[in-house]
Amino acid sequence: MEKQCIETDVAVIGGGIVGLGIAWEVQRSGRSVTVIDPGPATGATFAAAGMLAPVSELHYQEEELLGLTLASAALWPDFVAPLIAAGHVDTGFRTTATLVVGADAGDRQALADLRQVQLSHGLDVEQVSIRTARVEEPLLGPQLSCVYRIAQDHQVDPRAVATALRVQLNIVAGAGGRLREEQTSIRRMATGLLHEDPDNPSSQVNGVQLDDGRTVTAGEVVVANGLGASALAGLPTGLNLPLRPVYGDILRLRVPEHLRPLLTATVRGLVRGVPVYIVPRNDGTVVIGATQREDDPGGPGGGSPGSAGPGRVSAGGVYSLLRDAQTLVPAVAELELLETTARARPGTPDNAPLLGRVAGVDGDVAGLIIATGFFRHGVLLTPIAAQICRQLMDGITAQDWTGFRPGRFSDKEKK
Repeated sequence: MEKQCIETDVAVIGGGIVGLGIAWEVQRSGRSVTVIDPGPATGATFAAAGMLAPVSELHYQEEELLGLTLASAALWPDFVAPLIAAGHVDTGFRTTATLVVGADAGDRQALADLRQVQLSHGLDVEQVSIRTARVEEPLLGPQLSCVYRIAQDHQVDPRAVATALRVQLNIVAGAGGRLREEQTSIRRMATGLLHEDPDNPSSQVNGVQLDDGRTVTAGEVVVANGLGASALAGLPTGLNLPLRPVYGDILRLRVPEHLRPLLTATVRGLVRGVPVYIVPRNDGTVVIGATQREDDPGGPGGGSPGSAGPGRVSAGGVYSLLRDAQTLVPAVAELELLETTARARPGTPDNAPLLGRVAGVDGDVAGLIIATGFFRHGVLLTPIAAQICRQLMDGITAQDWTGFRPGRFSDKEKK
């Protein structure tokens, strides 16, 4: 008869790159961990381009987020190094600079204005001549209006990293005994949180209810299931997690042998005021993206109650991405279209993550950490999210990041 209660030190609800990164961090701290997700790494992680771009992703009125993104970008080399050392050599981690280009005069002015904001924050954004840029990337289009080099913005392959994390979680869990994937992964849906006092949703969280009737008991529960977080039963009284689905269309294309490498660096651009990016992969493909829409085309579904499932790809989005990408790199027209994908990212009112513990009646609710709402920055912020969650479990609260507490939109903690 199947065991009805699974015991673990830490239960992580959500198996995207953020949840997997948190699980790996806490497992390396000596704790046992169980990731709960019916389809690990099939949501936003599956579609993500993997740009580690704290500088070029700086948006107006989001300056408070900059410190968090810069800190996480600095953690990525040490985060990915053990995976590479363990044999996962192709994580797609590249430290080549990002080129940011403008197509017309309006784009040139917009990028110049943004550069002034970036420079005011001490960020390194170097203007280079179009001739110099075309020496470095010969297939750039001839009609560009400006080029900036951002040495600090890098990239990684989220699918490859997620696969590596899942493998490593199971290898560590199975060390010294028979390897069983269920030691670290439950491919079921989490429906709610369990509390020490079942009648008091602000009492200590001590487990997770699964959709098949089983339960997982844990000393710490991390809610990292993106859009599904707000629909979990048993959230602390008064906690408001204002998450919204923001969809993006992503294209993957194969570069024919005679055009390889199409690019050696990520190219981000503005074309008539519309953003587009082209990210090269080590396998001879490129990822093109940057559309953003909130029309909820896919409907409910996905990994948890209330989450948004795979979206329907927008024909207009595909057209505009290919059109604008060809403006930056005309040879895009010769590539083979392999995949069109749409996924939803969890957005918040201030576009910053909901990350940390939750206030209860007497101090924070014990045994509960929220890690969702990462929007555009899920891949970039994975190492810092993992570090913050592990520190909280160790009783350490980093004051620099308390502004991202998940209850900041709730009456108890509103600024």
